Amino acid sequence: MKSIADLRKSYERAELDESASNANPLQQFDQWLTEAIQAEVPEPNAMTLATVGSDLRPSTRVVLIKGFDARGIVWYTNYESRKGRELAGNPFAALQFHWVELERVVRIEGVVERVSAEESDAYFHSRPMDSRIGAWASPQSEVISGRGVLVANAAKYAAQFLLQPPRPPHWGGYRLKPDNWQFWQGRKSRLHDRLRYSEQADGGWLRERLAP
Repeated sequence: MKSIADLRKSYERAELDESASNANPLQQFDQWLTEAIQAEVPEPNAMTLATVGSDLRPSTRVVLIKGFDARGIVWYTNYESRKGRELAGNPFAALQFHWVELERVVRIEGVVERVSAEESDAYFHSRPMDSRIGAWASPQSEVISGRGVLVANAAKYAAQFLLQPPRPPHWGGYRLKPDNWQFWQGRKSRLHDRLRYSEQADGGWLRERLAP
């Protein structure tokens, strides 16, 4: 068996130059996400979300981006989950996209807030029925005795709500408003391209190259 210390890959697919990148990080992100979707990479909308609890221990999990605009990056989850509890105590978080096939990483940092109830309602009712019932059935991050708990909960709520499950009060969206972006493009000889965009007091963005 090959040692993991000996695993190597040469990154040679593309480059990221200041003159060719967008001056606005949101537009640069839009371009890269579009290219990831068009390239049909596995789950291009998957992103790692990092939060920090009151014990100062960080935790990560994978969530799915469900929207983005000038206001920020949006995803949906259970407000009573570990991430929800940690965001309630510390609203700062980080996101990371890793599109392996394109040799690209996007890192985003900022402050998080809940989206409006109207936005959460609209997205919830666009979900498949099984997913809507699942939001009721799963006490996310809580200890359960077995999978049977989830199955029983799903059956109970399906019978209770029939075809009209409302959005649970403990479920909805979050929006991260970025103040720092990083775009990483793999390059040959580990001399990767890495651009950072930092939000300025006037609302503009400072673009800088970082050593990889």
